[in-house]
Amino acid sequence: MRPTGRLHLGHLVGALRNWVPLQDQYDCFYFVADWHALTSEYAGTDDIASYGYSNVADWIAAGLDPEKSTIFVQSLVPEHAELHLLLSMIIPVPWLERVPPYKEQQAQLSEKDLSTYGFLGYPLLQTADVIIYNAQYVPVGEDQVPHLELSREVVRRFHTFYGETFVEPQPLLTRFPRLPGLDNRKMSKSYGNAIDLADDAETVRKKVMSMYTDPARIRADIPGNVEGNPVFTYHDAFNPDKDEVEDLKARYRTGKVGDVEVKRKLIAALELTLEPMRERRADLLAKPSRLRDIIEAGSRRARAVARDTMARVRESMKLSYS
Repeated sequence: MRPTGRLHLGHLVGALRNWVPLQDQYDCFYFVADWHALTSEYAGTDDIASYGYSNVADWIAAGLDPEKSTIFVQSLVPEHAELHLLLSMIIPVPWLERVPPYKEQQAQLSEKDLSTYGFLGYPLLQTADVIIYNAQYVPVGEDQVPHLELSREVVRRFHTFYGETFVEPQPLLTRFPRLPGLDNRKMSKSYGNAIDLADDAETVRKKVMSMYTDPARIRADIPGNVEGNPVFTYHDAFNPDKDEVEDLKARYRTGKVGDVEVKRKLIAALELTLEPMRERRADLLAKPSRLRDIIEAGSRRARAVARDTMARVRESMKLSYS
């Protein structure tokens, strides 16, 4: 994850809930992508490191186990940059320009100057991030498959010049549901429409009570729409009592339950997830040296693997001088 802000419920549903069970099936590497953050945040780097620490605290609070998974910081493994440089020597620029998100993000972030090589080349850095660990699988949603397909093409091109060196990564398709923002727009820190994982119980309560519902429903006895109503989208994502959710939907559609009751039950459901996370995060942040130790130990483990890979790469490219 790029450390560009605090993590919110969208990160929990879209990524962390998929990451946690994978660590019981695979040898997993999860990292703070601070160099990737620079592709769009290069003009303001003051908070990148602190966001990196807080993001890792949220990962562990959500269930990632540093004893099971390698948790590290990208820039603490400089071999990523070396491999990125070597790959950049052989990859045609049009390959990078055709990656769908390239022009899409330039349009979405038009207030920033993204006409940099770093932004153009970030899919190549992503490729280095993956293949330097001999990754067989990469957990992605459908929208990220083009990035991984580029990585596979890069590996094949490298092999054409220098012989078999890398594992060609395969997509591990996971369900990445999209949570809307509290105002039913796209969830974005610039809109201030998210519930952060670090929010306290009172902040969560206030945010839920302010959530967008059905604008045409001005009284509780008026039938309302469940579809497209973010309160119910959040119920589907977080309320473990599915019978309660279906009952609320049925009564909402027939004008037999008010928005306040639906929101109060959502608050209770969210707290079942968030309160244990708050406790785990508080325990971790109470011992800052513990968090640093986790990151440093994980980065050492990651770098040991990366060094072995780069020795093999240099041998393949005839750049070994020993």
